Amino acid sequence: MSEMITADLVDLDLSAESKEAAARALAERMVAKGRVTDLAGFLADVAAREAQMPTGLDGGIGIPHCRSEHVTEPTLAFGRSPAGIDFGAADGPADLIFLIAAPAGADDAHLTILSSLARQLMNAEFTDALRAVADAETAAALVRGDVTPAEAAERAAAAEGAGQDTAAAPTAASAGAAAGSTAPADPEAEVEAAEARPFRIVAVTSCPTGIAHTYMAAESLEKAGREAGVEVTVETQGSAGFTRLDPAVIAAADGVVLAHDVPVREKDRFAGKPTVDVGVKAGINRPAELISEVRAKAERGERTAPAGAAATPVDRAGDSTEGYGTKLRKWLMSGVSYMVPFVAAGGLLIALGFAIGGWTVNKAPSVMDHFVWTQSDSWGALLFQIGGMAFNFLIPVLAGYIAYGMADRPGLVPGFVGGAISLSINAGFLGGLAAGLIAGGVVLAIQRVRIPAVMRGIMPVVVIPLVSSAVVGFLMFVVIGKPIAAAQKGMTDWLSGLTGTNAVLLGALLGLMMCFDLGGPVNKVAYAFATAGIAVAAPSDSAMKIMAAVMAAGMVPPLAMALATTVRGRLFTPAERENGKAAWVLGASFITEGAIPFAAADPLRVIPSAMAGGAVTGALSMMFGATLRAPHGGIFVVPLIGNPFLYLLAIAAGVCVSTALVVVLKGMRRPAQGTPAAGSAEGAAAEKGSEQPVAA
Repeated sequence: MSEMITADLVDLDLSAESKEAAARALAERMVAKGRVTDLAGFLADVAAREAQMPTGLDGGIGIPHCRSEHVTEPTLAFGRSPAGIDFGAADGPADLIFLIAAPAGADDAHLTILSSLARQLMNAEFTDALRAVADAETAAALVRGDVTPAEAAERAAAAEGAGQDTAAAPTAASAGAAAGSTAPADPEAEVEAAEARPFRIVAVTSCPTGIAHTYMAAESLEKAGREAGVEVTVETQGSAGFTRLDPAVIAAADGVVLAHDVPVREKDRFAGKPTVDVGVKAGINRPAELISEVRAKAERGERTAPAGAAATPVDRAGDSTEGYGTKLRKWLMSGVSYMVPFVAAGGLLIALGFAIGGWTVNKAPSVMDHFVWTQSDSWGALLFQIGGMAFNFLIPVLAGYIAYGMADRPGLVPGFVGGAISLSINAGFLGGLAAGLIAGGVVLAIQRVRIPAVMRGIMPVVVIPLVSSAVVGFLMFVVIGKPIAAAQKGMTDWLSGLTGTNAVLLGALLGLMMCFDLGGPVNKVAYAFATAGIAVAAPSDSAMKIMAAVMAAGMVPPLAMALATTVRGRLFTPAERENGKAAWVLGASFITEGAIPFAAADPLRVIPSAMAGGAVTGALSMMFGATLRAPHGGIFVVPLIGNPFLYLLAIAAGVCVSTALVVVLKGMRRPAQGTPAAGSAEGAAAEKGSEQPVAA
């Protein structure tokens, strides 16, 4: 394996004026070394990471970094900017810039080296030596750890013509300081020397990429702890995985600091202790304040919620500052995400049953009573009845996992019970939503009641399931069940009565929703609306038309982007052209997310184009009366579609509309840097599908 940084990857006179230009200048050195295969694609990944959170650190440091499929091996490039470059740090521009490139599947050993660099950047002697170093070879050796900061300072002094006598004293002092700053603290010796046991803190650090900020925050907290006489033990949850803190260490801790930008794994381990919960950059920039804050909480006796009232799955995955509306959406999507596999399996089995056994298969007797191995009708009836049994779980699963998203495992029992009741009283999809929310709310209310210690052991097994199921059952049977069932019937009758212009407009609306955020919340709402309509043993003709329109519109964005990269390749980067090849398969399989790379790079042109094509396809599908019993499958379930040829025509029309719009809109802009202009030789090559990288 090559060295991660060499002299060729060092620029001691970086003349860039912006962070984008700095990243490009350093990335070009990586390309020249063969460490990066696609400059434009790699820079897009760097920019995407920068958009998540600025990578500037206090002390004049910038660390743009990313994991990218365009990186062949873990690589560092270092630039020193005389004028300074703004990377978003609070204290001003950065003069030390590290570009960290990690492959999409970087191994643990290299990620450990990257984390070591992140920790070194917290060492003042190291950064001072980087600012003083006179040649690229020494700078690379210093970063690799082949020379110490003292040795690098010595070389710099020699290069400046300074006398060895003058340099010797400060060098020795620097070496001693460096040794002192990096020597690990001996907790046992500190305990023996101290009059009382020091305050103990356990911490967790993590960032979205898990390469740099994670380890910088850890080093910063440990250093601040040593200065304050506090024992700080840090668990870094980075890209290389994480080693769990010893439970004994957690048990002995007096406080907890969580410095993270992604959910902390196994957060319940720290329940019941004074906790400070902040972003990872706070752990880097103000560790002393965090330590003081957690000590103050301990003195006041503040504690986090005990494990019995632990954060729910939604809370563990989200930001504590999220509003109720955001959490409600997540609760509902939790239930829908667990329901969809049942819809897919049941719907496909029922559709195959009709395809094999004919349209009267729903009237066949039970296969327990009549099954002939050699008759296709029997096999069709078998598939239909298995699919029908899968459909019987839809509403209970929806309600159960909405409650689970709110209240964790204690919500499952009342949620499933409420969902089953909703099914029995014909309250349908709406009843399942209501039952899940009620069940979760009831469990959360019970968990807030103060319970004697002697009863806590039986609460999750006996008391909570018993009380919550009784309350949910009473409300669903006696109070709200009938009104919800009436509302469900009204919605079903309205859908069944849609004809003509109303049906076409609904198809266009659903098409717009499917293509608005390409797999996001709006897309999922439209999809859930469609699947709810067919999630019964005998869906109406209108419900199957809606399902057909939704799937057709969802196939349009990736197929359109694939076609656009084929017919006008010069308008797209090499990375986008590669993505276009995969988009053919993704679009054909009804995976709308296949268009996300294109939308992320150029949302103002791609998303409106996709929405226009989706609206056309949805409207035409409804107009043609195409029907679909299966909730997924793309072109692979075309034999199960009513009016399949007109259905494919609707998809083709939408794809053509989206392709034409995106080509026109992209053709109106000035060619991006690194993209060949129209009419150039490189542009012609791209037009023919050339895979050669375009010069930046």
